[in-house]
This record gives sequence, C-alpha cells and structure tokens, in this order.
Amino acid sequence: MEQFEVKRGLIKKIDGEGGLSSIANEYFEDVKKTDNNGIEGHYGILTHVNAYYSDDGKLVVDVQQLKGNELDDFLSKDNGRQEAMESRKRWSGFLDVATGYNAKQRGDKAKENAKKASKAKSGINQARKFMEMAKNISDEKIADAEAIILEIEKELEKSNNTRAHSLSNKLTKLLEG
Repeated sequence: MEQFEVKRGLIKKIDGEGGLSSIANEYFEDVKKTDNNGIEGHYGILTHVNAYYSDDGKLVVDVQQLKGNELDDFLSKDNGRQEAMESRKRWSGFLDVATGYNAKQRGDKAKENAKKASKAKSGINQARKFMEMAKNISDEKIADAEAIILEIEKELEKSNNTRAHSLSNKLTKLLEG
C-alpha cells in the first residue's frame, strides 16, 4: 500500500464532480465504489487497483499487477506489450488527476515527507542526548519534553511526518528556552 500527497482543495473538488469513481472510470475497467468512498478496478497488467482518500488528505492506493509467468504470458499475447504500456500510462494518468501532481512532483513530495520524518527522528535523538548531558534541566521540563517525544512518535507511526516535524521543532525550542 502506498500513500501520495494530494494538492490542497483537490479532494473537495473531486468529490463535487462525482468522486474518485468518476476519475477511475476514465482509466480502469469494472470500477466499483467501496465503502470508504474509494474505488476498485483493473486494467491490463494491473489486476487489482484499490484507491481512496484518507482522513488526513492523502491518496491511499493498493495495486496488484501481473508477475512472473503470468506477466510473460500476457506480454507474449497479441498486443500484450502495447496493453502493458497502456496500463502503466493509465496508472500514471490516474495518479496525476487524483493527486493534482505529476510524477516528478509526487516524487519531490515523497522526498520532502521522508526528510521531515528523518528530521523529527533526529530531533528526538538530539533532545534525549541533551537531556542526558544537561545538569541544570528541571524535572518539569524533562517531563514536558518526554510528552512531546511521545506525540512525535505517535505522529510518525501514523505517517503524519509534517506534524511530527512541527512537534520536533517545538521540542527543540522547549529545551533551548
């Protein structure tokens, strides 16, 4: 399962225009709506596509595609290679429309998100090291810092790296002050 950032305001716009299923119908076959206002469908080498918008505004997708001998058999049939290329083109097109970002922008967003997670984890490590070494830090400040660290770890578990990074900055300011 993968998650993609979605351009601000796009989910509301898409919901107003028929939802994710209206987009999916342009790219996949046998599209069905799911309980979470998402979709299921398939096309070519993409044997199962499941997508929905999460509560935190990300596009969550689970895609299964042909592999191994099944893929070899598919590619060797008449127009198999063209259909496989069309499958990839449709998948990319779906992501472009459903996220509001092109492939490069999605990659940049993913890197940015990973960087925020890394900075949040680093902030935790630095804070713990600081608290270990500092002689004049109050028990109250240590308790506050540990509470923020717990919040950061929860946000990281939920993949809310933006919030985790923000809390990490708050932690740093607490310990500097």
